[in-house]
Amino acid sequence: MAEVKVPELAESISEGSIAQWLKQPGDRVEKGEYVLELETDKVNVEIISDYTGTLTELLAEEGDTVQVGQSIAIVDENGTAAAAPKAEAPKTEEVKAEPVKAEQAAPAQEAPKAETKEASSTQQVIASPAARKLAREKGIDLTQVPVVDPLGRVRVQDVEAASNAPAPVAAPKQAAPAAKQATAPVEVNDDRIEVVKMTRRRQTIAKRLVQVQSEAAMLTTFNEVDLSAVMELRSRHKDSFVKANDVKLGFMSFFTKAVIGALKKYPLLNAEIKGDHILKKNFYDIGVAVSTDEGLVVPVVRDADRKSFAEIEQNISDLAVKARNNKLGLSDLSGGTFTITNGGTFGSLLSTPILNAPQVGILGMHTIKTRPIAVGDQIENRPMMYLALSYDHRIVDGKEAVGFLVAIKDMLEDPEQLLLQG
Repeated sequence: MAEVKVPELAESISEGSIAQWLKQPGDRVEKGEYVLELETDKVNVEIISDYTGTLTELLAEEGDTVQVGQSIAIVDENGTAAAAPKAEAPKTEEVKAEPVKAEQAAPAQEAPKAETKEASSTQQVIASPAARKLAREKGIDLTQVPVVDPLGRVRVQDVEAASNAPAPVAAPKQAAPAAKQATAPVEVNDDRIEVVKMTRRRQTIAKRLVQVQSEAAMLTTFNEVDLSAVMELRSRHKDSFVKANDVKLGFMSFFTKAVIGALKKYPLLNAEIKGDHILKKNFYDIGVAVSTDEGLVVPVVRDADRKSFAEIEQNISDLAVKARNNKLGLSDLSGGTFTITNGGTFGSLLSTPILNAPQVGILGMHTIKTRPIAVGDQIENRPMMYLALSYDHRIVDGKEAVGFLVAIKDMLEDPEQLLLQG
């Protein structure tokens, strides 16, 4: 028998949640074939089997949190156990004979595992494999076990507490505060209220957004930019640009180039705080915020200063497609020296973007509105956009922040400067 384990994913990732099993007990698996999808703080990763054989047992269920290096499935390399999980008749008979007590199922070896899965779905009991095993050994009905998990999942400590009832053991007492917090929404007797568990990624996003606001001295400064010149330039070259590069000339390449030019003038906005030191980064990996169904992700355009307008547009387009198809890799998300977020795609007129730690600067783009603007002695309607720069005041002073934003404004209002910055 061989064990499928959670592999090393990245230095910052030590655990994940099983989002979906792609193989079930009894299925044939080949070496290198995907067996499950693991949700981490950053991306969803498909885990492969290092062995060829028959998947005989799942050691963790969908929704369970597993650690790097933890065994999560068993593969029989000889394939001799393939027939056992496919014994459908015993499964159906035992499920129908409800209520089935755990001690009645104990004598059998393989059938109870299959029966337990059917019974759990029928009885609405969610439990870890270790908890089910302990319950069988102690003859405890899982439906009668009090739980403290917010999702109602039965854990080993819950089974142990039930076996020692009525006196609660130490583990449930330590988890009691969490139980009180979890019971409130469950007890709401209102069909109009739906209780939904946050995904691991949403929990991470929430934690980091709160963390950065408590750790950084974050301020936001604003300006506005006249995009007449950029729009006129795009209008003149859009057809030839697409024909030559097979990608549309959008706004993001202009803003990325302008940001790089401004970062070169104000390098502290491309830095990072490490203890009582400042890490000045002499490269420009620009993060571009992308909204997905799972939440906001920030894939990175590497060495953006060395890329042409077409390369930047293509890179951003490819990353956006991967993000929305949940195909981003850890290498697509790691690092980044500065971030651009565009709330204008959703119609936002003005906002205060939150820093993407450990970065110390983020530029917020917004929707373009035609507004009357004084041009010399004349009033003209111009396509205007509000810009917002949030920055960490611990190392960036107001003078540098305002100068950075003015530099971006000047380059966008005179796009020829972007060629010189490149």
